[in-house]
Amino acid sequence: MSKSRRSAPQVSKGVSMVMVAVAIFSLGDLLAKYLTRFYPIPLIVWARFTFHLLLVVAVLGPRYRWALVRTRHLGTQIARGLLLVLGSVFFVSALKFMPLAESTAIAYLAPLIVTLMSVVFLKERVEFARWVAVFVGFAGVLTIIRPGSSVFSWAVLLPIGNALAFASYQILTRRIAGLESPYTSIFYAGLVGSVLSLLSLPSVAMPLQSPYHAIAFAGLGMLGGLGHLILIKAYEHAPASRLAPFSYSQLIWVAAIGFFAFGDFPDGWSLLGIGILVGSGIYIARHQRRTEQEQRMIEEPPDTP
Repeated sequence: MSKSRRSAPQVSKGVSMVMVAVAIFSLGDLLAKYLTRFYPIPLIVWARFTFHLLLVVAVLGPRYRWALVRTRHLGTQIARGLLLVLGSVFFVSALKFMPLAESTAIAYLAPLIVTLMSVVFLKERVEFARWVAVFVGFAGVLTIIRPGSSVFSWAVLLPIGNALAFASYQILTRRIAGLESPYTSIFYAGLVGSVLSLLSLPSVAMPLQSPYHAIAFAGLGMLGGLGHLILIKAYEHAPASRLAPFSYSQLIWVAAIGFFAFGDFPDGWSLLGIGILVGSGIYIARHQRRTEQEQRMIEEPPDTP
């Protein structure tokens, strides 16, 4: 029996976990967009990281103890956390000024930007077909933010900034992949984000306008932390390149949430641009998967029946 047949149930489990994780992220984005109506953005970012950190410590601390904190790449972990804070500020700001679906779709530029950055920083070779996919993906974003549309404004720079920050975060993550525990990395992401955003609290702190808002603040961070923990488990069942296409199911969730919660729904041109962007991202992920399979065939002997 081939290795691919044996691993099929594990891959399916990984796919299911990714789809659950992005649904959880979408609910967190719903809470973030709701809270921007009442509170300053730095306060929302602080809650996102602080309650994320508390959940990670509560879930992983009793098992991993000091192993969760130990790192040989402290500078890289701090840089990753800084990029996540920057990306979160951009994205939460985008949620305040833009529809949820369009903000999320433009933020999905990140995988395309990672392809560009991997050439410069990781010295990877990118084939012509992948370059075409990257430029087609950028064309999809231009379709979403076309002049004359409701999306076309200065605010469109916010999700683009998020994509740039998150792509840089992913490049640093790939540099320490296999060298650091993913649980250590998720701990430091929350810790650095919480500490940095804490610095802004004295200038933006304000009393809660409703007791339910306390639940929303806590839920925002805990949903983010839970989603990341589920993603880590998903990657234990299948490689990231195999699971990446299914992360785009988040766009379905945010389109539905945006419509039912805020009355926003992408128009025809935006849907076309989203489709182009998703298609480009899926192509790049599938191409990466084929590349990994070819590399494994070179490195490993074929299975025997």
